[in-house]
Amino acid sequence: MRVLTVNVGRPRPNPWKRLPATGIDKQPVEGPVAVAAPGPKGTGAVGLAGDRVYDLKHHGGDDQAVYAYAREDLDRWQEELGRDLPNGCFGENLTTAGIDVNAALIGERWRIGSALLEVSCPRIPCATFAGWLDEGGWMRRFTQAALPGPYLRVVETGEVSAGDAVEVVIRPEHGMTVARAFRAVTTEPELLPQLVDVAAFPAEDRAAIRRRLAR
Repeated sequence: MRVLTVNVGRPRPNPWKRLPATGIDKQPVEGPVAVAAPGPKGTGAVGLAGDRVYDLKHHGGDDQAVYAYAREDLDRWQEELGRDLPNGCFGENLTTAGIDVNAALIGERWRIGSALLEVSCPRIPCATFAGWLDEGGWMRRFTQAALPGPYLRVVETGEVSAGDAVEVVIRPEHGMTVARAFRAVTTEPELLPQLVDVAAFPAEDRAAIRRRLAR
């Protein structure tokens, strides 16, 4: 289990959300990259040095500090879409190999390089992602596949590099995986009661679930 590439975004125009820019265009970088907790959402800060987000309402902050996606899942999409999908093209900071990132449990912790990261929540597709990929019905297709990849928070500051091993150091006892959490908040709301008390799931999202269940 390892990191194939560490990917950092370069700003480009965002016509899909009418924002001044987007950081979805992630490109592999060489050498170690510093990783630190960015603080609350709303500043544009994320976990990797040199990267940032521009949709301050929906992205960034401690619970979305780092985004990981598996090369194996990119290969699946590459075959289905019939086009090349290079590392970083889904906007992921870490392109991994040898680990099923969607089977990771919410709250699972990974040691990568000198940093310690914790799985917090699945990525939810948005208009920028759909526009960037430019595939018909992309949000529906991505949602149905339930291969979202996880966001991770930074537990211990450090550095990560391409080639670093991914070591799972803590795995919670509950069964709430990234894929299951994604299905709960998208296509299978009957799973929401299982998610609401998972402590490592973002607090604002758990609060939203409680409101939804109380209706």
